[in-house]
Amino acid sequence: MSYLARDDRPDDKAARYAELEEEILAVLEGEPNLTARMATVSSMLADAFPLFFWTGFYVVDPDKSDELVVGPYQGTLGCLRIAFGRGVCGTAAKDRATQIVEDVNAFPGHIACDSRSASEIVVPVFDQSGALIAVLDVDATETAAFDAVDAGALERLVARVFAA
Repeated sequence: MSYLARDDRPDDKAARYAELEEEILAVLEGEPNLTARMATVSSMLADAFPLFFWTGFYVVDPDKSDELVVGPYQGTLGCLRIAFGRGVCGTAAKDRATQIVEDVNAFPGHIACDSRSASEIVVPVFDQSGALIAVLDVDATETAAFDAVDAGALERLVARVFAA
């Protein structure tokens, strides 16, 4: 596996994401369990990108359709529950749209699960029917760590893993 640093070129990052996507799909081939799929994606993303400080999922609570509950992740302690519309994860869930936050301290209502987090990207995860089932949350300790390359690659990855 090749690893990327913050100063790698966007085409290098895009190529690494494409390579990783194929690796993840190969590992998950034939695995129907949602938890296993999320755990594998979290683990492989965290391993491939050392810049990623926290990588994981918040799952839509089946008993509270407007709340996320922590799911499989790699990193320090995560928040246990997040209401739709609250923080970056809740905003992504409510708006059903990817959120890229260059500086989490400048994001209104940011939830600080770990004060070392400086930037964040959150991607909504949909099932085959288009229902929101989770969000993929990735944090970094550096500001402005995420861009359109990350957004496009992570959106494509979760679509192929969870909506295919």
